[in-house]
Amino acid sequence: MGLSTRHLLGIKDLNEADLQLIFETADSFKDVINRPIKKVPSLRDVTIANIFFENSTRTRLSFELAERRLSADVVNFAASSSSVSKGETLIDTVNNILAMKVDMVVMRHPYAGAGVFLSKHINAQIVNAGDGAHEHPTQALLDAFSIREKYGDVAGKKVVIVGDILHSRVALSNILCLKQLGAEVMVCGPTTLIPKYIGSLGVKVEHNLIKALNWCDVANMLRIQLERQDIKYFPSLREYTMLYGLNKQILDSLDKEITIMHPGPINRGVEITSDVADSKQSIILDQVENGVAIRMAVLFLLAGQA
Repeated sequence: MGLSTRHLLGIKDLNEADLQLIFETADSFKDVINRPIKKVPSLRDVTIANIFFENSTRTRLSFELAERRLSADVVNFAASSSSVSKGETLIDTVNNILAMKVDMVVMRHPYAGAGVFLSKHINAQIVNAGDGAHEHPTQALLDAFSIREKYGDVAGKKVVIVGDILHSRVALSNILCLKQLGAEVMVCGPTTLIPKYIGSLGVKVEHNLIKALNWCDVANMLRIQLERQDIKYFPSLREYTMLYGLNKQILDSLDKEITIMHPGPINRGVEITSDVADSKQSIILDQVENGVAIRMAVLFLLAGQA
């Protein structure tokens, strides 16, 4: 039994059987990365190119580590120091890399749909590591996997995603993934940062942070994506923090203990304070560890399709 898709371009291409298969495979790989010898020969002789047209720390390192743990050969490519800055097109760039006999491409791109576009023009398998404000499938998978690890199951759990929903690829992928796994999802943030037709995705909308936090089991705190904002969506970061920033005082005043998540990078003191990020209710570093296991699972299962 394998995945129903040849590429991982977005959560919307996966069915529930795919999600469960990825999670079960990640369980095995999590055992692998916690033992003294962390390497398995599963992808020996497979060459993977990491092509990043946008800045990244965690995602790029996580993919690279996952690839090396699977014994794949890894090629890293950063657009800022490449011929892209000389005017080379996306297809030419990738075809030149593929001419060197690369089997799989992990790509992050500032434009939505870049992975889908590329999948129609090249033969290699593609993993979307984030395309603009569209999707970030492996982040949603590792978030859902972390909830499953904490609670035993995702179905029936109440998850609120707080912050800049409008510009967040993490929010969209998380909504699609959590809904498919049977969770209840709410988004919370200023009206200007909530997309107009978010209701069509079957999520609740709340503008009051305290109400949202009292409703949920898990709060996923997103950062404000200033690099994607072409106009001002709120008066100031200070005002945003006063209304939507999570601090220890708010956390301790809630009716029940909730779990705090964050996809990173954290802007400490804006959407979340240090004492919350480092508290025992936070599973932020577990998410980072699970990211390697999930990405190992995705790469392994896709390579099995080839």
